[in-house]
Amino acid sequence: MAAGLEVADIFRRHGEGYRQSHDTHLGRVERRVMSAVEMCRTARLGGHVQQCRNCEALRIAYNSCRNRHCPKCQGQASRDWLAARQADLLPVSYFHVVFTVPQAIAAIAFQNKQVVYAVLFRAVAETLRRLAADPRHLGAELGFIAVLHSWGQNLHYHPHIHCIVPGGGLSFDQTRWVACRRNFFLPVRVLSRLFRRLFLEYLKQAHDEGQLQFFGSIASLADPAAFTRMIREARRVNWIVYAKPPFAGPQQVLAYLGRYTHRIAISNSRLVSMDGGQVTFRWKDYRRGGRQKRMTLDAHEFIRRFLLHTVPDGFHRIRHFGLLANGQRQQKLEACRNLLNVPQPEEPVEDLDTVEAPPFAHRCPCCGGRMNILGTWKPRQPACRPAWNDSS
Repeated sequence: MAAGLEVADIFRRHGEGYRQSHDTHLGRVERRVMSAVEMCRTARLGGHVQQCRNCEALRIAYNSCRNRHCPKCQGQASRDWLAARQADLLPVSYFHVVFTVPQAIAAIAFQNKQVVYAVLFRAVAETLRRLAADPRHLGAELGFIAVLHSWGQNLHYHPHIHCIVPGGGLSFDQTRWVACRRNFFLPVRVLSRLFRRLFLEYLKQAHDEGQLQFFGSIASLADPAAFTRMIREARRVNWIVYAKPPFAGPQQVLAYLGRYTHRIAISNSRLVSMDGGQVTFRWKDYRRGGRQKRMTLDAHEFIRRFLLHTVPDGFHRIRHFGLLANGQRQQKLEACRNLLNVPQPEEPVEDLDTVEAPPFAHRCPCCGGRMNILGTWKPRQPACRPAWNDSS
């Protein structure tokens, strides 16, 4: 097993060969992701020299690329995001609901990520909003966080959306909290059918407006008659929507969000070895009860699968809806807390040690003391502009 193997190591060794052999098929986003991952925390991006106040130990620290596809740059982004979300949680049960699309739709999504991902978010949000608003189910306004993922454990392309939804909502006159039934969110079959209908309606609308493009094996879908037939066939397929049992409490929700919101296609911890032109990684086979397995791929195939999951520039993978929508979040959450007899969260108190700490302060790996910046140096070459960070 290779100690400390990273995706960056694979890109540095095999990336240039991949660029040459796939030159005509690599887009701007994919090229920038490869470059950012390769340069992350190397002298090519610049850095700074630190010294401990106590033991005077010296350390050189290189700058991060901050690209949202980089395995090394998501930890701090996730912690910052979770700290901002902690005050939004309510003391109620939370459900995890997942919406997926069939493979025929996934093929269209891959060639039209910007448009189809937007359609996916819109269909998911409208499905949950309509069913929750129906008095036969809940009769209330929901609030939820939706996170786009596009991968399975084996790195194949599999677009789907994870939603974290409180088990209840605010009545439309805002006079009471409406709780869902114990351990039951909304009927999954109804969710699935409404989601399928809305998604196909929005996708057909995008096609009629000329927003979709088709290449290769699905080029025939550019013809309106062929696209209509595909829509008709997709309506006959069962679309998978499932709701997991509720979380044990808000802290479990936070722990789950920390694992999912800023996750990328594969983390460095799942890499096993890179031997010559082969890359081996661990994966869970959920069709076999989550059994741990190992998969070995040609390095170029590994890079290809990794790049399947790049997200268009400026596209938000994390979105908030209903009660948690940015424009009304504080007002609606305050109403919910009042109805649930929950105290409003206290304003964070600034830590004087944090205020006085110098920029880029870290703990010394030798004695735990505070590290100060002695000097910095600029990158040897301009860094690629990082992809949009999901901090909303």
